Amino acid sequence: MTRPVRARIDLDALTHNLSLARAAAAGSRIMAVIKADAYGHGAVRVARALSQADAFAVASLEEALQLREAGIRQPIVLLDGVFHPDELEQAVTHQLQLVVHCEEQVVWLERFRSGAALSLWLKINTGMNRLGFAPSDATTVWQRLQRLPYMKTGEVRWMSHLACADEVKHPVNDAQLEAFNEVTGFSARLQGKSAERSMANSAALLTRPDMHFDWVRPGIMLYGASPMLPGEPLSVQLRPAMTFESQLMAVHSRRKGDAVGYGLGWSCPEDMPLGIVAVGYGDGYPRHAPNGTPVLVNGLPAPLVSRVSMDMICVDLRGQPHARPGDPVQLWGRGLPVEQIAEHAGTIGYELLCGVTARVPRVYGNG
Repeated sequence: MTRPVRARIDLDALTHNLSLARAAAAGSRIMAVIKADAYGHGAVRVARALSQADAFAVASLEEALQLREAGIRQPIVLLDGVFHPDELEQAVTHQLQLVVHCEEQVVWLERFRSGAALSLWLKINTGMNRLGFAPSDATTVWQRLQRLPYMKTGEVRWMSHLACADEVKHPVNDAQLEAFNEVTGFSARLQGKSAERSMANSAALLTRPDMHFDWVRPGIMLYGASPMLPGEPLSVQLRPAMTFESQLMAVHSRRKGDAVGYGLGWSCPEDMPLGIVAVGYGDGYPRHAPNGTPVLVNGLPAPLVSRVSMDMICVDLRGQPHARPGDPVQLWGRGLPVEQIAEHAGTIGYELLCGVTARVPRVYGNG
């Protein structure tokens, strides 16, 4: 028998979550974000499951080519744009759309010669202060891009990214929207019509209809995890797409005072059963998860104890005295949200999903 750790991917959950995004932003097109191997779920299989999305967004040319080689034909947007001018020819060949966020990329495009048109997204820095052009420079850059000889009129679109959308009442959200509207109104005045725009991530898609514009960019919500900060309400019933699971590989009776695991930093408070689970940080379970982090054994809570090691964790089985080797263990998934584990471990659900390692088989199914 092979090692039992698995990441089970529910394809129906993906399509369910996409339908919720579609309903919440009914007047917008959907650019499904499937970068980082679809947040650890497997980019090609996820793209096929989300075939009703209007476009896909990835981080790099390599991610886009993986999709094209698998036969994915939807529009694909490179959120980071190109990292070298040599990538422009491949972008044209594979009909990729590029985000332009810095002067170097503009210069590369001005020097590039192409017999085919490119579709570009001009990124504005409205407050994230990470990538994008300052609002004071954006209109000049938009005109430079629009003048490229291989550009079609209207094929330069606008994009920005929100810094605090997961905190609904944060004042920077309104400030970013105001800045975005002010800049993007320029193209409408110049052309007599507005260029297409995109601003809303998962959190804004669910909470800020005034940010939906022409395109919304759902990411984490497609995988069934909440895009909101802990304590912020969620208006839809997302379904987790990944169930991270394993089995008990051993059950031991330990005596009061027995110290367990690396560093012997945790000791049994009484005579008790202790379960050893075949999963560890080598599989993507967070190494810094503290004592008390919940797992489910036979569908019932069993708290983590002792240090997480590379290939195994220890759980307190006092609440399940009849548990035996081979019994199922769920690390996160339906009934145990990944964001709950993330909160215990001092991180975010995004990191845990993306961090499930390549040695963990992905098993795909429906329901």
